[in-house]
Amino acid sequence: MPVEEFNLAGDTKLIVKDNVLAVICDNALMTISSAFYNGGSKQVKAVLNVGVPEGYNDRSLHLDPLELITSSAAKLGLTKDYLAMVTAAKIKNYSLVTQKNEEFSVSVAATAGCKHGESSGEQMDVQEIHGTINVIVFINAKPNESCMVASIITATEAKSAVFRDFDIRSLYTGDSATGSITDSVTIASNNQGKTISYGGPASKLGKMVGYCTRKAVAEALIKQEPFWASRTVMDRLKERHLPIEKLAAEVSKIEDFKLDAKGLEEILKNHQFALTYLLAATKLDDEVKKNLLPHELCDIAKSSKWFSDLSPTQFDYSKLKGYDLVDLPPFLKHVLINIVSELLSKEH
Repeated sequence: MPVEEFNLAGDTKLIVKDNVLAVICDNALMTISSAFYNGGSKQVKAVLNVGVPEGYNDRSLHLDPLELITSSAAKLGLTKDYLAMVTAAKIKNYSLVTQKNEEFSVSVAATAGCKHGESSGEQMDVQEIHGTINVIVFINAKPNESCMVASIITATEAKSAVFRDFDIRSLYTGDSATGSITDSVTIASNNQGKTISYGGPASKLGKMVGYCTRKAVAEALIKQEPFWASRTVMDRLKERHLPIEKLAAEVSKIEDFKLDAKGLEEILKNHQFALTYLLAATKLDDEVKKNLLPHELCDIAKSSKWFSDLSPTQFDYSKLKGYDLVDLPPFLKHVLINIVSELLSKEH
């Protein structure tokens, strides 16, 4: 990978070499960071995002992560005065987004992988980790300390917004994900020019931080893991802990519907209307799970049946033997039974 270098502002530049992405300044950078190495509130001359090389032993990384960090920093001639984040995402898949106005500029460099989504506040039994989102926000101005703290919150909100935009789910519960366990954010400033006091999402600075972070994370994610932009309906259901095997097992509790996973998938895959209803049903079930279904629809049993009645069949499938045994979220349950009933009847 050839060395890449970009001027961010004055004596501050971004350099990408091998497995290291770095924001480097000839003078001190003021930083607030959740970085693994030298994080916190510090003055440094470089902010590093270090990629774990392919084939690097996980055990070696966890036993001595500093060896990877120091050897990677040495590639840029750095031996001190730096902080470092670590990621399994490929550094070459980074994204850099910059915005500026007449007063200041913001540059965000991000790498992203989120196969290991989580939803903050849920119970997690972590066995292994896949995916990390690392964000470096460089501010060409003089934000005070509280502004930098506000900026790290704004950047984190923007990162989480990308998870919402892509409908990324928690590996543990299938709920909407907010991050990927080991994510890290660094705010860095060259402490020059205009003094800034506000970094919240509605402030001049915050708008730039939010926009640049959201765009950079989204771009980096698609570079690293392109599948997020092209998942199938079955993929989306599986991410919600509703794999085709579970759907087939549940719908087969109805005596007339004896289907294995392959059979159900075959029925569904060539019927776009069926897949459309299934995906829409999962969105409504998300609202049910969070107790957010609008009050007009508070009778969930009736609402879910009315929704499924929009599909072609008008058959009262609730009379089918075994109907009450099907254990699926209400909207998905009614739609799936209705669709399978309709498609099987056409086959016969």
